Amino acid sequence: MRMSQYFLPTLKETPAEAQIVSHRLMLRAGLIRQTSAGIYAWLPLGLRVLRNIERIVREEQDASGAQEVLMPTIQSADLWRESGRYDAYGPEMLRIKDRHEREMLYGPTNEEMITVLFRDGVKSYRDLPRNLYHIQWKFRDEVRPRFGVMRGREFLMKDNYSFDIDKEGARRSYNKMFVAYLRTFARMGLKAIPMRADTGPIGGDLSHEFIVLADTGESAVFCHRGLVDKDILSREIDYDSDLQPIVNEWTSLYAATDEMHDKAAFEKIPEGDRLAARGIEVGHIFYFGTKYSAPMNAIVTGPNGDSVNVEMGSYGIGVSRLVGGIIEASHDEAGIVWPETVAPFKVALLNLKPDDATVSAACQKLYDALGASGQVLYDDRDLRPGAKFADMDLIGIPWQVIVGPKGLVAGKAEVKNRKTGQREELAFDDVVPRLA
Repeated sequence: MRMSQYFLPTLKETPAEAQIVSHRLMLRAGLIRQTSAGIYAWLPLGLRVLRNIERIVREEQDASGAQEVLMPTIQSADLWRESGRYDAYGPEMLRIKDRHEREMLYGPTNEEMITVLFRDGVKSYRDLPRNLYHIQWKFRDEVRPRFGVMRGREFLMKDNYSFDIDKEGARRSYNKMFVAYLRTFARMGLKAIPMRADTGPIGGDLSHEFIVLADTGESAVFCHRGLVDKDILSREIDYDSDLQPIVNEWTSLYAATDEMHDKAAFEKIPEGDRLAARGIEVGHIFYFGTKYSAPMNAIVTGPNGDSVNVEMGSYGIGVSRLVGGIIEASHDEAGIVWPETVAPFKVALLNLKPDDATVSAACQKLYDALGASGQVLYDDRDLRPGAKFADMDLIGIPWQVIVGPKGLVAGKAEVKNRKTGQREELAFDDVVPRLA
């Protein structure tokens, strides 16, 4: 993609309403624009990041055995009355009526809808377990939306729901999602630590939040330092095996958000192993038994011919929130530093003298060679080199390939790693193999 043709409205000044780093950088780098309070349009660069995050989430859900569906954003109020949550949910729910005066709502979550879909489609324990997920927009009418996509009113969320015949099966489903979440966040370059959490309005008695450590995080967190060093990607995961030992590894060490913090238990940890920090919630998983299946009559025939209310769990990942979360965890004074797996482009190609035919020809040759996968953003604009360097550092593409008249005389281009700042001069023929 050529920057001269790309819709990328960057800003030099930080908008006054942006209070945290991710909000400031997302606006300045041209990822989003606010259209109303807590609601954002995703511009081309931001949408590429959003789609990369969505792809990783989808791949890990599929690998765990979950099956993708797509539920509508608008739900019937009758579903929520059936579960007993319609009046209890509060003003965060956007309640609306259609032209026939039927009461509807813009879904903040999908426990009720998925329970009905399951109830109408599964009748026997032989069809269990089941785990169904979708990636869909949600709406919660926050009283004070702030911090950009970190606490907006409209957001993209992956939510999925497990159905099992008994508590033992439900715990196995919970463990699958626990491990899938660890893998998902690790693939995005994040250290996400599972912390025992309050179940809140979702319900149930078992829940974990996945917290990304960041100095600008919204929550105070306390954990054993050993959790930061664990690597879930270094091992093979068999989702058909017993995953409890892996879950135990992560839950045997202390980890809590402020609301669940046990000061006495934390102080029993050797002082050098204690970590008090700030964090951002990027995922939340729940086991809540028959909280929804009982009132909504989600029953299957059990092995003995008896009727059984299925045991359920739900599992959420804030896909759009993750864009902000990654920036909070990975930025510097110059701008965003994207991990390669979620970056909008892998390589930025900078032409330092576009009015020089020889330089432009060399850049075109590199662009053709690097651009086969569509992962190159070519800065062919007629701007000063300093402005190009600033823009590329701001938008955070992992690799920069810099071509100018001086280097061209020597037959070389400069390659810069955005994260480390390390630069190296390479012969033109070595650039593509270096970045492959």
